Amino acid sequence: MKRLLMLSVVAAVGLAASPAAATGKMSCDAPKASWKSIDALQGKLKKDGWKVRKAKVDGGCYEVYGTDPKGRSVEAYFHPVSFKTLLVSRRGQVLFKAK
Repeated sequence: MKRLLMLSVVAAVGLAASPAAATGKMSCDAPKASWKSIDALQGKLKKDGWKVRKAKVDGGCYEVYGTDPKGRSVEAYFHPVSFKTLLVSRRGQVLFKAK
């Protein structure tokens, strides 16, 4: 019983410490020193016709909530170095996913 409890605690701590476990939708692996700023991403998106409501780091990627150039309310993930669009979804429906 003690062993099972100990394994459960170790697993829970490991998951909590993992940044990619935040939502599980997307994961980026790039050295933090090479990341461009989140403000630079927001500026690029605004220039491209997006309206950003919220932007944050999730799973090592930039996660953005806002309105895309087509006027759709979306959640999108971008690579923090290249700003490549990785995933765009709306209410659980994937609108775009990078290959």
